[in-house]
Amino acid sequence: MSEHLLHAALDATARGWHVFPLRPGTKRPALHGETACPRTGQCVNGHLKWEQRATTDSDRIRAAWTRQPFNVGIATGPSGLVVVDLDMPKDKGSSDAPDGAATFQALCERAGHPVPDTYRVRTASGGEHLYFKAPDGLRLTNTAGTIGELVDTRAWGGYVVAAGSITPTGTYEAVNGSVAAPLPEWLQTILKPVPVRSTGPLRLPAVDGSRAALVALEAECAIVSAAPDKQRNTTLNRCAFKVGRFVAWGDIPRHVVEEAFQGAGEGRGLTAAECRATIRSALDSSIRKARPREAA
Repeated sequence: MSEHLLHAALDATARGWHVFPLRPGTKRPALHGETACPRTGQCVNGHLKWEQRATTDSDRIRAAWTRQPFNVGIATGPSGLVVVDLDMPKDKGSSDAPDGAATFQALCERAGHPVPDTYRVRTASGGEHLYFKAPDGLRLTNTAGTIGELVDTRAWGGYVVAAGSITPTGTYEAVNGSVAAPLPEWLQTILKPVPVRSTGPLRLPAVDGSRAALVALEAECAIVSAAPDKQRNTTLNRCAFKVGRFVAWGDIPRHVVEEAFQGAGEGRGLTAAECRATIRSALDSSIRKARPREAA
């Protein structure tokens, strides 16, 4: 077993990929954590995590894998890789639930491209890992669901289990391709991080209007800017609806409200189209349902 896994580690490093040991039979790193760090060896100047300690040094690899039958982890960032993880549905009893491979294939078809031909590993659960060479000059990080349901990626900050590793549910097996193809440009476009907008204080346009309306607008935009990832659109809708009554009362122009929420929504990572649609719908509804000022 140790010999087989040693060969798996050396095969990965022969491709230029940086490896580190995983606990035998698992997907968990075998390296010590920060609280147990002895501050010796590689960690003499401070604790190094698995991504920093992953290596292509064959001597270090032989020394580790001759001690125990470690599974093999590949640190994707240092290896210059972006790995697309096509997962299986958690509820395997539902035969009509699409898996990550089906979702990714549909995405490729919509983009007008075939499923890329690249180094591919079948995972122990029946999913697939598609290995791609990371583009030069673009530092990508892990994503979860950005491409589609059950389609994640591993890059800087992530790792994958290498072919040859063995778990109780099965073996990771290379099934296609000998080299990792360059990451397609259309996938790069999807995975590029959203530019971070200035986090300075919100500056509203100088307009005539009710002070209460401007204070409410600023407060609600701040809530949108701090919304959790999974509640961004819902928060934008709710906050825009709250401010809509001031538009209905004539306290503030609608275009000022739309512009402010558009900036807050895009700054939080929503697309321009998502923001426009949500803001328009929320304001239309709020204005339609607004009660007279005296009854509010």
